[in-house]
Amino acid sequence: MQISNKKLTEFGKFLALILRHKPEEIDISLDEHGWAKVDELVEKIHNKDEDFSLDILELIVKTDNKSRYSFNEDHTLIRANQGHSINVDVELEEKKPPEILYHGTAKKYVESIEKEGLIAKSRLYVHLSSDRVTANNVGARHGIPVIYEVLAGKMYEDGYKFYLSKNGVWLTKKVPEEYLA
Repeated sequence: MQISNKKLTEFGKFLALILRHKPEEIDISLDEHGWAKVDELVEKIHNKDEDFSLDILELIVKTDNKSRYSFNEDHTLIRANQGHSINVDVELEEKKPPEILYHGTAKKYVESIEKEGLIAKSRLYVHLSSDRVTANNVGARHGIPVIYEVLAGKMYEDGYKFYLSKNGVWLTKKVPEEYLA
């Protein structure tokens, strides 16, 4: 199987769009837990671009540097691990977070964050990192990076729920400004 990195990246971005935000783009549906049927997904993407195949899908999942996707045990279903803007329950397990988590953003969002805290906006959860490097990389994708320390331990003590996705991203519904440093 020969595929350019550029084409693989394009397919990866399209897969994220379908499995996180717009399954209707290729006329498939996700179940209540975000799972799509692999054979149907491959067929529908292949109909849009003949280069797409099951081998390409497996390569995307295997090589994705953020581990965004998971197959079920027999590889008949696939889903995004987190990052959805559509209402699905990816069966996240509630976990006690470390004392400090990090959120990377761009400088242009600081004023809004300092008024409202961190809110999920179009996604289901606020995404948090367990290390500064990852948070910085996230922030840099959107402009000049700014890193917030999130007092996650204190939030948890105060009754806020946290979840850890399969790919190591910490999730919570919101982070009020008083928990930011």
